[in-house]
Amino acid sequence: MKLYPSIGNRYHTTLNFIEEVLPGKYQILDLGTPNEFTNLLTNNGYEVTNTEGQDLDLEPESVGNYKADLVTAFEILEHLVSPFPLLKSLPADRLIATVPLKLWFAKAYRNDNDLWDRHYHEFEDWQFDWLLEKAGWKIIERKKWVSPTGTIGLRSLLRRFTPRYYGVYAVRSV
Repeated sequence: MKLYPSIGNRYHTTLNFIEEVLPGKYQILDLGTPNEFTNLLTNNGYEVTNTEGQDLDLEPESVGNYKADLVTAFEILEHLVSPFPLLKSLPADRLIATVPLKLWFAKAYRNDNDLWDRHYHEFEDWQFDWLLEKAGWKIIERKKWVSPTGTIGLRSLLRRFTPRYYGVYAVRSV
């Protein structure tokens, strides 16, 4: 596992997952607007284009306007009412996606001050696998990881042992 001291554990794990399943540099379409992780990918030699903030529930076909070898979806699919049409419309035959897992000890995330900063879904791993398979993707590699928060409390303690994130590498199967 490579260490990148300036980034958090979640980003370390995600970047290492990408490097494990797809060594080499690819032209990436990252779903969502540019963010810290986009910068990290770019700084590590990937050519990254982001979507432009369009509502991917209402305009899933808009991703067809992009060219990419690989699509990445890092904690974005849980914000969509229906990720299925988007997954069918992706412009590449490779996908790396991460989603937060549904936790028995914590409710789905919701920011009452921001309508976009909410989770419509928090998946169990089998649900996410099924969604991808129905949308025409074959999962090649899976990984789960924890996300400790550093705060004190029962939920914080449980997050040290209970996987919070689920990542998959998939290829188009149809």
